[in-house]
Amino acid sequence: MNKVNPLLRHAALLAGAAFMVLPFAVMLSTSLKSQADIFAGGFSFLPGEWAAASNYVTVFTKLPMLDFLINGVLVTTAIFCIQLIVAVPCAYALAKFRFAGRKALFNAVLWCLLIPPQAVAIPVFMELYSIGQLNSYTALILPWTISVLGIFLLRQFFMTIPDDIVDAARIDGMGELSILLRVVMPMAMPALTAFGILSFIAHWNDFFWPLICLQDVRYFTPPLGIFYFKTEDAGISYGPLMAAACVITVPLLAVFWAARNKFIQGVSMQAGIK
Repeated sequence: MNKVNPLLRHAALLAGAAFMVLPFAVMLSTSLKSQADIFAGGFSFLPGEWAAASNYVTVFTKLPMLDFLINGVLVTTAIFCIQLIVAVPCAYALAKFRFAGRKALFNAVLWCLLIPPQAVAIPVFMELYSIGQLNSYTALILPWTISVLGIFLLRQFFMTIPDDIVDAARIDGMGELSILLRVVMPMAMPALTAFGILSFIAHWNDFFWPLICLQDVRYFTPPLGIFYFKTEDAGISYGPLMAAACVITVPLLAVFWAARNKFIQGVSMQAGIK
């Protein structure tokens, strides 16, 4: 019985992994096919008519895909850096300071996690319109500078750091900012990495907000850019569209692969923290 249970668990994990990978396999397969092959009867992962070269060349010639990728890197990097500036001291205060209203503030953070971005999209849009910042990098970055998810994740991790370490640093004469930068943050690299990957994925893939606040192609992010493979006269060019989807997926895979160990460590260390 003990030997059967691991086999069942691994079989379930393999089935789940295959289910998750299947859409990406279909996406890659479609990016290699011609339009006629895509609409032919039946489905095969291997193309009947290879059109990989033309599809991937179209990605970088029909639209300024390289500019979209650069915009995506700039926007996601700026958002994450500002989120860290805000979230790290907030999380440190909630984890290591004792003050009146501490629990109420943390409960407010938890409640804010329940608010979907779409619920406040119109007020944020009107505010950006009133200050003349629509259709700009500011419109893409400013609404996401405060991350309640980041505050929550980092607070949970900071709670795992023994208070004795922080108290010893205070006895040695270190100020709170110095303790945060030189003691706490180096220990919190797994949590920072996990939060960074979650932030990067969320804002790299964001389609809803850029669609609302942007009109100028110069500021388009990758998901919004590939949307314009759809034309009124030709419909949707599925081969180039899937090729573009593959292109913008590569940075996500690269970032996750490079930081996968610390990401898993950071996520797993959140369990059991109250």
